[in-house]
Amino acid sequence: MSQEKVSYYEDSKEIEKKLWSLLIRAVNDRSSEFRTPVFICGGQDNLDGRVVVLRKVDDKNHFIQFHSDIRSTKIDIIKKNSNCSLLFYGKKEKIQLRMKVESELHYDDEVTKISWDKTGHISRKCYLVTNGPGTKSEKPTSGLDNKFDNFNFSKEESEEGYKNFCVIKCKVKSIEWLYLAAKGHRRALIELKESKKFTWLVP
Repeated sequence: MSQEKVSYYEDSKEIEKKLWSLLIRAVNDRSSEFRTPVFICGGQDNLDGRVVVLRKVDDKNHFIQFHSDIRSTKIDIIKKNSNCSLLFYGKKEKIQLRMKVESELHYDDEVTKISWDKTGHISRKCYLVTNGPGTKSEKPTSGLDNKFDNFNFSKEESEEGYKNFCVIKCKVKSIEWLYLAAKGHRRALIELKESKKFTWLVP
């Protein structure tokens, strides 16, 4: 597809349509470059970033959702400052998305129960570690008890990990779009606070 002919090159509505379609598809498409954004939280002295896996996208209400271990260091950081950022980049699409979000923690509630039920028991493995992520160890370790350090445990046994499972639900406040094109890049800001506002920016 020629860069000169893409519908979203200079059309604000097409840009929004394109970006949300990329994110929605990424939830189920493991090969999508938009499936694993960088999530950044913290303040001036403790900025903290890591790759997360997109689990749910709501384009109508502007929510993005992913999962975490409740013992992760980012949980305490979010509790102190819920204003966070998400960074996406697709090399094939030549599109970068920078989002400002407000993060909402869910633990042992209806949101987590629905998400946990949809999580396959092998994917639950990372919530079965004995100590929380980032705990110091004297030797290389998966952190798993011997009975879970394989793929032979049942879904019923994996229920033990629910106590460590939480959902981070991000309300998108703004999206900065960047499209890289040989004939000239295009950049725009979409603000989604009280009312939607679209502004073109110099790339």
